[in-house]
Amino acid sequence: FLIGKIYNGRWSLERAKRDHAMRLDTNQLTASIEQMKTALKIIPDAQSREELMGIEGSAAKAYFESFPQLILKNESVFHFEGRTRRPPLDPVNAMLSFVYTLLGNEIAGALESVGLDAAVGFMHTLRPGRSSLALDLLEELRAPLADRFVLSQINLGKVTEKDFSQKENGAIYLKDDARKNFLSAWQKRKQETLTHPYLKEKISWGLVPYVQALLLARYIRGDLDAYPPFMWK
Repeated sequence: FLIGKIYNGRWSLERAKRDHAMRLDTNQLTASIEQMKTALKIIPDAQSREELMGIEGSAAKAYFESFPQLILKNESVFHFEGRTRRPPLDPVNAMLSFVYTLLGNEIAGALESVGLDAAVGFMHTLRPGRSSLALDLLEELRAPLADRFVLSQINLGKVTEKDFSQKENGAIYLKDDARKNFLSAWQKRKQETLTHPYLKEKISWGLVPYVQALLLARYIRGDLDAYPPFMWK
């Protein structure tokens, strides 16, 4: 899961560096990419869950340090200084949290459909009411599917400052109409196709959670020698 997560985050930054080199601080991007490449090299030698979490934390920090550079439009409105979750304190975090919830629910349904218990995770421990295994599987799909979707909504001008409201506790949320438009765009995004990196077959993005759940189930049941994480490029 973590190899998939860090690999995909790294390639999101690599793509930005390639496509928008004239607009970005390539030195910072390169530094983040190198930190993530180092994390990928040392993960196989980790001896405990705690060590893995430490590696993951460092890689995530490197990724989000460069994430603001991927926001190419209305930077003053969509200012991002890092993840804030409960509650989200800016428009970018509001959209990230919303799309992570959407994707997490879809992954949980995919896991249940292949006979796995979405609550029994590996990295995310058991907690009442939490789909821990779905959160595990979500990690490798954050950057290529969820994060890139949010960035596309910002950079294409699909969301603006007027689409958000602030609660008394400082939480920022999408307004009702904006949420409907966001959901509609999310459904369209899932209909777009890609060649699955492991199966080498063309599928829709919306099927990726199901395919990964199926591959995980096959590994757990002994039909595969290893679980192939989703590694997008």
